[in-house]
Amino acid sequence: MTDFGTGPLFELIERPDVDRPVLLVHLEGWIDAGAAAVTGIAAALAEQGSRVVARFDTEQLLDHRARRPVMHLDDGVNTGLTWPEINLELATDREGTPFLVLHGPEPDHNWRRFADAVMHLAVEFDTRLLVGFGAYPAATPHTRAPRLSATATDRALAAQVGFTNATLDIPAGVQAVIERKSVEFDIPAIGLWAQVPHYAATMPYPAAAAALLDGARIVAGLRFDAEPLREQSVATRHRLDELVGRNDEHAEMLRQLEVQDDAIRQADENELPSGDELAAEVERFLREQDE
Repeated sequence: MTDFGTGPLFELIERPDVDRPVLLVHLEGWIDAGAAAVTGIAAALAEQGSRVVARFDTEQLLDHRARRPVMHLDDGVNTGLTWPEINLELATDREGTPFLVLHGPEPDHNWRRFADAVMHLAVEFDTRLLVGFGAYPAATPHTRAPRLSATATDRALAAQVGFTNATLDIPAGVQAVIERKSVEFDIPAIGLWAQVPHYAATMPYPAAAAALLDGARIVAGLRFDAEPLREQSVATRHRLDELVGRNDEHAEMLRQLEVQDDAIRQADENELPSGDELAAEVERFLREQDE
């Protein structure tokens, strides 16, 4: 264990011999429209299998009243508990390239200490790039491929997938804290954000998960098999086609979204929705999650 103040915050289980790996990050609990980020991370971990190399002390990080363990009952007998975990795992992509994945629930406490600990591990493994996964609701149609936008420690890095041309203040998740902390350690970091149709934000949206995996290829050179997700997205599209087609107003909304989306794609590839539009969509999504 490594001590960062009040007690050891993580246990280093293994120090594998890897050459400057990429670190993928997704911590559940913040904005993840369509469950795109958690689905993308699960697909990345399942590509060739994975193993835990470091485990965080959730007693110092989580509020177990909000993130309760699961009790296992066998004929009325409590046979054990499964506790939520925040782990760092080592995996490989479809071409055998090793990479790291930090995943689990977003901490409730000690965000600054947690970010320090994550960066300590990043340095320990000589990480060359941090890539965060996320997804937010946007004014985009389900009949078009999901677009990505980015936050990053460097404008040129963000420009690889596009960014919002605006000065914008919005609530942040712990991944933003890690991203900012990486500057102090001279490790570049980028957050990939898939845009999910706002009317589909609360249902699984596998097309956005596939877009995040494609984004990892663009910015980090990691290659994953996203075909199963694309196959699932066909069923999702058919379902949404049917739902939208039942209502003339919804059909007209879809048509307008298609016109807007096509215009954006024909313009500069970095031209994304305005800061005000993005903030409005995020705030609405957060309100819906609290209701």
